[in-house]
Amino acid sequence: MPDAVSWSLHHLPRTTGALAVVTGANSGIGRETARALAALGYRVIMACRSLDKAEAAAMDIRASVPGAELEIRELDLSDLVSVEAFAGTFGLSEDAQPEPLDLLINNAGLMALPERRETEQGLEMQFGVNVAGHFALTARLLPHLLRAPSARVVWLSSIAHKRGRIHLGDLQSERSYDPWTAYRQSKLADLMLALEMQRRLTDSGADMLSVAAHPGVSSTELTEDMLSGSRIRQVLWTALASVAAMPSWKGALPTLVAATAERTQPADYIGPDGWREMRGWPTRADIAPQAMDRESAARLWTACEEATGLRMLSE
Repeated sequence: MPDAVSWSLHHLPRTTGALAVVTGANSGIGRETARALAALGYRVIMACRSLDKAEAAAMDIRASVPGAELEIRELDLSDLVSVEAFAGTFGLSEDAQPEPLDLLINNAGLMALPERRETEQGLEMQFGVNVAGHFALTARLLPHLLRAPSARVVWLSSIAHKRGRIHLGDLQSERSYDPWTAYRQSKLADLMLALEMQRRLTDSGADMLSVAAHPGVSSTELTEDMLSGSRIRQVLWTALASVAAMPSWKGALPTLVAATAERTQPADYIGPDGWREMRGWPTRADIAPQAMDRESAARLWTACEEATGLRMLSE
């Protein structure tokens, strides 16, 4: 039976000792991404909120990838203090320079929380985790990424971005909250940040790529919060998943191509090649027009800087 490891070893370049960070590596797309990267020769830092789940995932990966170099570090993207602490675990090299980081995969996320919740800093939870938490993490790790030759950042978006809108006057859904509106906004924001980051990297002359990917419709634990408390939603999702959802290993392939393929270009967006990008093999995906709005992207970038208290690639 095919899996992410065998596919990656056949289609993607190998490395020796390159360092990668994968957020949410304890389950679903993140775990399969970490598994394949380890097989390709990366040293993988599994950045996870639940250390127990991360330990179980690491045992599973080591069982299928002998010699996998894995390290577990705690990261709660809903708390900017935790993001700062995680970044602080990256030390200085012997010449007092930031430790090089070759690859950052902003994978962890929440989907369609039934009720509005807030992060430790008072941000709407989906925006706080999917967008602001990853923005803060990227900003804090940028010196390490810039120290590595041809580093990459991969932002996980979704086909849901095509129906998303950025509500700059109410990013935190304080006036009104709808689970799917908030989710679509967060995934559109991730894609817009990927594109805006590449613009800023190019303007600065940095040898680094910012790209995005989406997994189509895949069977992962991402749906747990969405389905909680509703038997009807659980039945409907089970029916849809049995017909349309890919296994998580196949859903991880667009991320792996975005992260490692030699053909990947600046600001690429990778997703499945099948009907409506719901399933299939990785290829360049369609970007909705609103995601390419440069003025809105710049304003979103500034809003993320204000929400996190961190400036990144800004004059």
